[in-house]
Amino acid sequence: MPECNNEWWTERSLPVKILMVIGFIAAGFAFLAFFGWVVMALWNALMPEIFGLKAITYWQAWGLLILSTLLFKGMRHGGESGRRSERKRKRYLRNHLRDDEDSVPEDGEPEASL
Repeated sequence: MPECNNEWWTERSLPVKILMVIGFIAAGFAFLAFFGWVVMALWNALMPEIFGLKAITYWQAWGLLILSTLLFKGMRHGGESGRRSERKRKRYLRNHLRDDEDSVPEDGEPEASL
């Protein structure tokens, strides 16, 4: 039984590793293709009957996915940079709240500010 998580990978031969990577890449593309098909199928099953809209093609479904990502997630909030800026904002707010707590005297009465 492997003691370390990396042992199972190091025990594999190079051709097996290459086939595994190719398999994972193919599975990723298959998942993405399936995801686009699901969006198209849901749109075509619901939107024409509910709202009277036209049916869409597979590539139009992908266009909708990309457009909705840009509109609802935003370009600057995606990825690692968005997480970093969110952490920075939270840290700033925590420091600001801590500074406000430090300005309240021990007796509980806030300081008068002009």
